[in-house]
Amino acid sequence: MKKIKTSGKIQAVCILMGLVSSLYAQDKQDLKLWYNQPAGSWVEALPLGNGRLGAMVYGDPLTETIQLNENTVWAGQPNRNDNPEAKAYLSQVRELIFEGKYNEAQDIVNARFISKTSQGMPYQTVGNLKLNFPAHDNYSGYYRELNIGDATTLTRFSVGDVSYSTKVFASYPDQIIVARIEANEPGSINFSATMDRPSGAQVSTISGNTLLLSGCTSDFEGVPGKVQFQARVKIVTEGGTITATDTSLNISEADQATMYISVASNFNNYKDISANAGERSATYLKNALKKTYNQLLDDHITDYQNYFNRVVLDLGVTDSIDNPTDKRIEDFASGNDPQLVALYFQYGRYLLISSSRPGGQPANLQGIWNDQLTPPWDSKYTVNINTEMNYWPSEITNLSEMNEPLIQMIRELAEAGRQTAMDMYGARGWVVHHNTDIWRMTGPIDGSFWGMWPMGGAWLSQHVYERYRYHGDKDYLMSVYPILKEATRFYLDFLIEEPGHQWLVVAPSISPENAPAVHPESSLAAGTTMDNQLVFDLLTITREAAEILAVDDQLVNEIQLALEKLPPMQIGKWGQLQEWMEDWDNPEDKHRHVSHLYGLYPSGQISPYRTPELFAAAKTSLLARGDESTGWSMGWKVNLWARLQDGNHACKLITDQLTPAPTRGWGPRGGTYPNLFDAHPPFQIDGNFGCTSGIAEMLLQSYDGAIQILPALPDNWNTGRISGLKAPGGFELSFTWKNGEIEELVIKSNLGGNCRIRVPNELTFTDGTELNKALGENSNPYFSIHQVKSPIIADPGKLNLPTVHSTLLYDFSTEKGNEYVLIHKE
Repeated sequence: MKKIKTSGKIQAVCILMGLVSSLYAQDKQDLKLWYNQPAGSWVEALPLGNGRLGAMVYGDPLTETIQLNENTVWAGQPNRNDNPEAKAYLSQVRELIFEGKYNEAQDIVNARFISKTSQGMPYQTVGNLKLNFPAHDNYSGYYRELNIGDATTLTRFSVGDVSYSTKVFASYPDQIIVARIEANEPGSINFSATMDRPSGAQVSTISGNTLLLSGCTSDFEGVPGKVQFQARVKIVTEGGTITATDTSLNISEADQATMYISVASNFNNYKDISANAGERSATYLKNALKKTYNQLLDDHITDYQNYFNRVVLDLGVTDSIDNPTDKRIEDFASGNDPQLVALYFQYGRYLLISSSRPGGQPANLQGIWNDQLTPPWDSKYTVNINTEMNYWPSEITNLSEMNEPLIQMIRELAEAGRQTAMDMYGARGWVVHHNTDIWRMTGPIDGSFWGMWPMGGAWLSQHVYERYRYHGDKDYLMSVYPILKEATRFYLDFLIEEPGHQWLVVAPSISPENAPAVHPESSLAAGTTMDNQLVFDLLTITREAAEILAVDDQLVNEIQLALEKLPPMQIGKWGQLQEWMEDWDNPEDKHRHVSHLYGLYPSGQISPYRTPELFAAAKTSLLARGDESTGWSMGWKVNLWARLQDGNHACKLITDQLTPAPTRGWGPRGGTYPNLFDAHPPFQIDGNFGCTSGIAEMLLQSYDGAIQILPALPDNWNTGRISGLKAPGGFELSFTWKNGEIEELVIKSNLGGNCRIRVPNELTFTDGTELNKALGENSNPYFSIHQVKSPIIADPGKLNLPTVHSTLLYDFSTEKGNEYVLIHKE
C-alpha cells in the first residue's frame, strides 16, 4: 500500500481535486433555512444555542420575540423517587408473570414499584425578550434566515427608505446571546424592550440600560421549586438615547443597538443548587463586554465551525434551493430536491452542537428549546429510545465532544442508581428505568405499562463504550469502566431463571410501551427480545473492557456463565423476529416502538453476512410495522432500513419525515415543522438526530467487522460526495461516488492498525498498487464481533433469506497519522 505523504504526484493531484471539490460543495450547499415571512408560531421560529443557552428567534418586524432557555432551569429541587416497597413484592410479581397472570402482576407493580413521590420534573422556559417597534406596520422586502454554516440568524426588511437588519448568535466561548439591530439611515432605530415569563418571575431595570428578569422554577408534584435563575439584557447603542421605566427600556433615534443577553441559575449539580444565580449572570455579562461585538462574533464562529466544518455532504443541487424552506418541505415529496436532504442532515449536526456542549446538560427531549412550564412529556430524558437517539449521530458525524454531557449524566445516574438497585431490588450495581431528569431520578414512573423497564442503564452503557471504540483512549476506558462493571453487576443479580427453558431473563420488564395482543391491558413480560439483546451487549462490552484493562478475572468468568444462559433470538410463526419470549407478535401491530429491532440498529447483533435468518426475520418485522408513525419512529426506521441495505426504502422514510406537520396539536403521524424541527407531533428533537444518523448509515456502516461504504445508496443519490465521517478504530473517511460506485476514497488513520473496507466496486491505490482481499477475522480489535446464538426458528419455510449486494472486502495496514487514497480501478 502507499501512503498519501509518499506516493507521488498523482496522489497529490487527487487530494487537491478532492479538497477543492469539498470546499466547492460546502459553498454550493447554501446551508441556510430561509423564509419570506416572520414566524407565526414557535415551531416556525429559528433555534440558536451554545449548549447551555437556547433562543428561538421569531423575526417579527413589529413585535419581535426572542424566547430564552437555560439548560438547568427545571422545576423542583434535588430529590429521589425510589419506591422501596418493591423489594418485598419482587418475587410475587415474578411468579405471577411466569404463571401468565399479567394483569395481576401489573396491579402490584403499579401499587408497589412505581414511584409515589415524583414522576419527574419538567424542563422550563426562562422567558421572553420582547421588542416593540413603532411605525413598522408597512414593512416590505422581508427576509429571515438561520445560517447553520456560522450559527447565526438574520432578519432584514425595509420600512419606507430605511433598511433594517438584526443578527443574533449564541456564543459558547463567551456564554451569552448577542443580538444587533442595524439600519442604513442614522437615527432610525426606535423600540422598547421588556421581558416576561408565564409565571414565577419579576422584571425590573437596572443601571438605566439593563433589563433584569429574576425567577424561581415551579413546584411540581409536591416537590418545591428551588432553582433560582436570572436573565440580564444590557442594551448598548450608537447614537440615540435609552430611557428606563420600572420594567422596560426605550431606545430612541439610535444608529445601532446591541443586546447582550446573559442567563444563569443556582444549579451546580444534581445534588447541589447553592450557587448565586445573580452573580453568575452578572459575571458572564461583565466578561463578555470586555470584547468588541466583532470579537464576540468572530470567536463564536471560529468555535462553532471547528465542529461543524468537519463534515461536508453534497448530494447535488436543483432549482428547489431557490425556494423558501417551508416551500421546499411542502414540495419535497413531489419534487427533486436532494440538497434538502443534505441540509436536513447538517441541521441535525447543528442542533447537536447547539444543544450539547462539554460542561452542560445533555440534549433533552426538546434539545434545549422549550417555551413552556410544563412541556410535552416534561421534556425529560426518556432513556428507552429518545435520549439515546439524540446521540446516534455524535460519533459517526464527527461530533464526539458533544457526547461529554451524556457521559457525565451516565456517571451521575450510575451514582444515583445504586440506591435504587439496592432499595428496590436488593441488587448490587446501579439501575435506571425508562426516564430521568436533571435530578437524576432512577426509579420507575408513569405506571407499569410504560415505566416497569429496568434497562436504561444497559442501553446508556453502550454509549459509554462506543466512545472508546472510536477513539481508543484507555485512560478514558479506565475512567468509565466502573459504570460498565456496576451496570453488569446489577443484571448478574437481577437476572432470574425462567421455568420453561431455564434461560436467564429480566423480569419484571416490558418491551417498551407496547403490549402483546394476548394481554393488551398489561405490557409486563419476562425475557423480552430487546432486554435479552441489551443484556447481551452489556455483558460482552464489559467483558471486553475488563480484558483490555486486564482486570476483574472473576467478573469475566461470571459474565461468561451468564452469557451461556441468555435466551437466543427467536423467529416466530410468520417469519418475524419475535418481540417477546413467546410467539405473540401480531402482524397488524403498527406500534411506534420497534424495540426488538434494537439488535439490528443501533446494535450490530444482526447481519446479512453472519446471521441471514435473523436479518430476514428483522426485515419481515419491520415491513409489518409499516412506515407511517411518529417523527422519531420514522427516524429510527431510516437507520433500520439502512442496515437492511435498502437505500430506496430508507429514502422513502426520509421523504415521509420531510412531510409538513401541522404547527399545532398532537397526533400519531409525524413529519417536519417549517423550521425543520421534527414533529412527533408535538416537537421532539430525537427525530432530527435519528434521521441525521440514518443518512450517515446509508453512506457508511462499521458494525460488522469492516467499514462498509455505500451500503444503502438510494437510486436518486446516484452521485455525490461526503467528507469527515468517522468509524471505530480512529478512521476518518471522505469519498466521492458516481453511478453508485466509489470514485475516490480517502482514509485517515488516527490510531493505526488494519483497515478493512467493504466496497461496491474494485479499488486500487493511486499508483496502481493492488489491494489485498480480506481473509478471516479482522485483526483490528476495535472491530471485534460478538457472535450471538443461533436463533430458534418456528417455521423455516416462512423465511425469505436476503439477497445482499455484491461487495468486495479488502484489508490494508495503516500507520497512525497517515492518510491513504484509493481510486476506482479502471
